[in-house]
Amino acid sequence: MTAVTPYQLMGGEMAIRSLVDRFYFYMDILPEAQGIRAMHAESLASAKDKLFKFLSGWLGGPNLFIEEFGHPMLRARHLPFAIGASERDQWMLCMNKALYEVSMNDKLRTELRNALQQLATHMINQEAFVNISDQ
Repeated sequence: MTAVTPYQLMGGEMAIRSLVDRFYFYMDILPEAQGIRAMHAESLASAKDKLFKFLSGWLGGPNLFIEEFGHPMLRARHLPFAIGASERDQWMLCMNKALYEVSMNDKLRTELRNALQQLATHMINQEAFVNISDQ
């Protein structure tokens, strides 16, 4: 007996593509996300493709990203970009909005949001420095 994966529970490829499309739609239009939008190329096509392929395998579907690019090594792949709490929060703003536009069980949505929050936090590679003289 095989377990049902989040990929299947969400609706498979079409649902994941919809999630990715909505995520990048919000990244492209929300003023609050301009910081992370600026980290991307003018065309989001490549980023959409990679996120779709990553999420496909991460959610228990076909390992498309691994088949094409090898191990995701997400933190290492994101090291060229300055990612702090603000960038994480911008990413999650877009993802949370997208998650609420894809039809799924509320429990699954909450579990995905929590897992993605942990993943986004893991991408942080910049420390927040506080200047004591500013306090």
